[in-house]
Amino acid sequence: MSEEFGPDFITVTDEDGCEFELEHVDTIEYNGQVYMAFFPAETEGEEPEEESGLIILKVVDVNGEEQLSTLDTEEELEEVYDQFMEALFQNEEETES
Repeated sequence: MSEEFGPDFITVTDEDGCEFELEHVDTIEYNGQVYMAFFPAETEGEEPEEESGLIILKVVDVNGEEQLSTLDTEEELEEVYDQFMEALFQNEEETES
């Protein structure tokens, strides 16, 4: 994690070796798997990308080390996205009460 931005930001490297910053939004466990939701971090002087929606990654164990990975199928992505949205709306209702 990058302490320069605080505990809610991480730097990830994609398959092409490009690094980018993500802001951690939430973590859930669903069907025995841990998933983390992120938004792309906006950096000064950089135009936000048009497709800067929610990014969902899962935590996987690779040789005893936790790593983030993309989801395996569109169905898995849709199910987990729905879980994050349900949790988000539930949190909003609780804070409004």
